[in-house]
Amino acid sequence: MAQLPELSQEMRSTQVLVRFCLRMIILALFATFGSFSFARSLAALLAMSIIFSVVVAVIKRERPLDGILNHWDEALTCAALFCLVHTLGDFGLGALAPA
Repeated sequence: MAQLPELSQEMRSTQVLVRFCLRMIILALFATFGSFSFARSLAALLAMSIIFSVVVAVIKRERPLDGILNHWDEALTCAALFCLVHTLGDFGLGALAPA
């Protein structure tokens, strides 16, 4: 079976950034059309994204705090966004105000 060539570290980090941005766009779109408020929908989707990223990182045996971006970094970024959305939703700021 032919093996794929190893991607450079810079290319893999770029791939992770693109994947993360696409995931955030999709999550924002789903949260926009959710039956709950935007903040609650986005927070729930971010929580699921954290779990998904951690599971994939464990399955792929990626190391946290590695020299390149990986699923652990995605999980950490989603966790930070979850905290931000949850906090702003509690304060009722802007579009994140509860319905």
